[in-house]
Amino acid sequence: MNELVQLTLIWASALAAVGAARATRMTPVVYYLGAGAVLVNLGWLSSDTGPFIRGLSELGIILIMFALGFEESAGNFLRSIRRSWGIAFFGALFPFLVAFGVAYGFWRDAQIAVMCGLTMTATAVSLTMVSLRSEGLHQSPVATRVMTAAVLDDIASLALIAVVIPLVTEGGASVGALGVGWILAKAVLFFVVVTIFGAWVFPDSPSGWVSRVPLLGNRGLRHLLRMDRGEHAVLQVLLLALGSALFGHLFGFHPAVGAYMAGLVVAREHFFDGHEQGSYADTKRIVDNVAFSWIGPVFFVNLGAHLEFDAELLVGVIPHVFAMTLGVMVFQIASASLAARYTSGMRPAASLMIGFGMLGRAELAFVVMDIAYVQHGILSTEAFYTLMVSCFWLNIAVPLAIHWWKPRYERERALTA
Repeated sequence: MNELVQLTLIWASALAAVGAARATRMTPVVYYLGAGAVLVNLGWLSSDTGPFIRGLSELGIILIMFALGFEESAGNFLRSIRRSWGIAFFGALFPFLVAFGVAYGFWRDAQIAVMCGLTMTATAVSLTMVSLRSEGLHQSPVATRVMTAAVLDDIASLALIAVVIPLVTEGGASVGALGVGWILAKAVLFFVVVTIFGAWVFPDSPSGWVSRVPLLGNRGLRHLLRMDRGEHAVLQVLLLALGSALFGHLFGFHPAVGAYMAGLVVAREHFFDGHEQGSYADTKRIVDNVAFSWIGPVFFVNLGAHLEFDAELLVGVIPHVFAMTLGVMVFQIASASLAARYTSGMRPAASLMIGFGMLGRAELAFVVMDIAYVQHGILSTEAFYTLMVSCFWLNIAVPLAIHWWKPRYERERALTA
């Protein structure tokens, strides 16, 4: 019964967080984390939650990562890579190096520094798209570049997490060259297997050697999702998400890696058209509701519950937060903007808008923090607080910067139209 009371408090705080996010035009993630911190410091929620809440929390991040992958059109994503690779590469490399340098400079621990770097690598695409939508820019070229670059960063970050976490948790020095090679081989094998399933097993009409396999030869994912006129489509895609997450876990990866890849594999054309039951729109609406409204928030509130306020600690990490936030902000804007200008051919004002749009840190950053601090104890308490507070200020900066720069961007668009 106690855990049901905790779940009631979590859901109530999540609903309040949504209202606060709407009022301030920010991502609810920030407020979910804040709600968890408030609840634990009031003594209403324990930082060491029971198995029921922990299980919901883990399920929540699996569903969130699947939903984020489910939003992406694999075809559009692949077509946009050519124009956005530079933004993704340089816009991730320099924040990683800055966060690594700041963390290593303060704590002299390579493992902590690597995890801080990974935390600051991936852009919060949901926060940026919400901010651009509120300014009427969600269908602009800037939005397309930011979206593609952010997805590339997310995939690269997931791949790095898949490789780095085993190295760090098993002791990098003791693993040896053979161990490193085996971890890399498992990562490659996992992504190859997922690609094979996505290219040959799941499509409407399986091709190649799969077409000669009994039962699979003329049946693809489209046939499965249209069974009983799509009545079971939501159950089927959620089963795919969990199955892929568990498959990734067998390879030693975080379940979020497999769930995200499963989301990329499922395509709009596998579903019924329109908005009726079993259609892509209907399935996506339900998946998003489950992931972002009532199970996903449990993960963020539970993570925020690890922020037990300690005035001395908070004051002590002010220099760390200042250095981390300012360093990532400057180098993120500069690297993404220059890459957009010289590798993607964007105009100056548009390039800077892309730099502002790449500032946010949300879902994937907090997944890394959860893995590194809660699950494996790699991050120190000081490093965890530094990352949490730094992400908060970076997220605050996104809507403010986009709103401030919008007039200059629109003047440039008018002149070049």
